[in-house]
Amino acid sequence: MSLEQEEEAQPGRLLGRSDAGAYFIEPNVRFWINQRQSFIQRFLQWTELLDPTNVFISVESIENLRQLLCTNEDASRSALEDQRIQEAWKRSLSTVHPDSSNLIPNLFRPAAFLPFMVPAVFFSMMPPKGIKSMVLPKVYLYAYLTAFSIINGNRSYTCHPLERSFLGVGAFASSSFFGLIPNFIQMKFSSNTFFMKRILPIAVHAQISGMNVLTSRSLETTKGIAVMDKEGHVLGHSTIAGKKAITETAISRGVLLGTSAVIPEVFTYFFKRTQFSLTNAGSFWIWKLACTVGSMGLMLPISFSLFPQVGRIQCSQLEEDIQSLTEETELFYHRGL
Repeated sequence: MSLEQEEEAQPGRLLGRSDAGAYFIEPNVRFWINQRQSFIQRFLQWTELLDPTNVFISVESIENLRQLLCTNEDASRSALEDQRIQEAWKRSLSTVHPDSSNLIPNLFRPAAFLPFMVPAVFFSMMPPKGIKSMVLPKVYLYAYLTAFSIINGNRSYTCHPLERSFLGVGAFASSSFFGLIPNFIQMKFSSNTFFMKRILPIAVHAQISGMNVLTSRSLETTKGIAVMDKEGHVLGHSTIAGKKAITETAISRGVLLGTSAVIPEVFTYFFKRTQFSLTNAGSFWIWKLACTVGSMGLMLPISFSLFPQVGRIQCSQLEEDIQSLTEETELFYHRGL
């Protein structure tokens, strides 16, 4: 059985390219190409797509809503005022992968990112009190980040499943190792300076989060990702577009986790000097957890909105063999999350 046949045989596959004919365009791709949204529009769109109910919606409901989109050619244009069409787009965009038309596993859908990452960020930013309390949060953090990046990355290229598995293990191991370095330094030298306790861990945290994306999705820079025209037809695979896609995603991930770590530190720095904090010792950690939830809740749609989900690239910047296939000046690629 070929890799293409294996992918088609996967459970959870919805109506996709190979199911509906050679000219079928994945509805999610069609939507992101047609909707030339500003940052504010993308932000508002993601506040809807991150609805927690999208984690639990049934497969049957998704299939029925997807059928509506697949049979309605104008669903991404004139029918957006239809409440049923709006609901269909909300569910499809948040649960179905644009490249493979497969269902995204529940635990790794965009709406699941916040509840899984808040405890990881909260505990990983706490001062280390022992090996276990230091290692476990970082292991959990980078294990989830690696899996999320691979599952929600671009899947338009062909590779053996073991390639992604080995790459994921390597990305997870290296991220965990480098992410623990600031904690080991703090334990080794017992430094209480503001730089060692606050600045260094946050800076490393943001850097490693971005590097995790670059490492876990590095196959996109070697195998290339699909480049499409404005109708959604694939013209070829480009490593240049692949580099652009993972660079944009790495920036957004670093901004998300770096900012989500900075904001609680800033607020708690002033809070612990208030009279209320001095008389209620336990309130400090409650306040810090609330700040972490609030900052990540705000930054998640912002980071997902920094760059379009389907990006644009000038044809002149791509490989010559792709340029020779079209007269269009602007082409499209799926960036991933």
